Amino acid sequence: MRPRSRVLLISNSTVYGRSYLDHVEEEIRNFLGRAKAVLFFPFALHDRDEYAGKAKARFETMGYSLASVHKVDNHKAVIEKADAFFIGGGNTFRLLKALQDLDLIEPIRRKVRNGTPYIGSSAGSNVAGPTIKTTKDMPIVQPRSFDALGLVPFQISPHYLDPDPASTHMGETQEERILQFLEENETPVVGMREGAWLLAENGAVFLKGSTGARIFRRGHPPVEATPGADISELVGAPDAI
Repeated sequence: MRPRSRVLLISNSTVYGRSYLDHVEEEIRNFLGRAKAVLFFPFALHDRDEYAGKAKARFETMGYSLASVHKVDNHKAVIEKADAFFIGGGNTFRLLKALQDLDLIEPIRRKVRNGTPYIGSSAGSNVAGPTIKTTKDMPIVQPRSFDALGLVPFQISPHYLDPDPASTHMGETQEERILQFLEENETPVVGMREGAWLLAENGAVFLKGSTGARIFRRGHPPVEATPGADISELVGAPDAI
């Protein structure tokens, strides 16, 4: 029996008033456990060197070494050797295009499904779902397809903002856009507010953090999920794919 996948999906890497990954540091430490060598994928931002340096410095303060995949020639070999993966935020279309162009989708997926811990933040959380169709990002580049890593059986919509009844803005809300997605697709969507994250392991999906999430399913009214809830029955078990 193969090991179950372990996935940590963070809505945002920085919350107001705190520094990079401060709000989720304890969760990251618990999640990584004995892992020491983290492999970083900086493809969501244009300046990959600067981004990798920022992530490296932050993970070193937590006691982990971090190498960036863009600094090596043999990407697949370094993926095989990594203890854990971290894919950070930025533009989801740029991130997915790079992963596809470098043929990294299947090597990452295979390693995670064999037990290598995966941490995603924002765009890195978006690409953990079946597709990136529920990202809020602008399509500044065109990937081959919207199909992503498929580490979990549900869509992610990070940085979720609740509709403001007092707003005079006439554009579509995030909720309206997610409901439009469900008019054309069956896959459940988790709208994670900033300050929230999902821990998918041992066949269950737990909502954690401080702000909660909104869960959208085709043919059902949206469901409010509070921190600490097991949402597996609403969105599906992570190892059922």
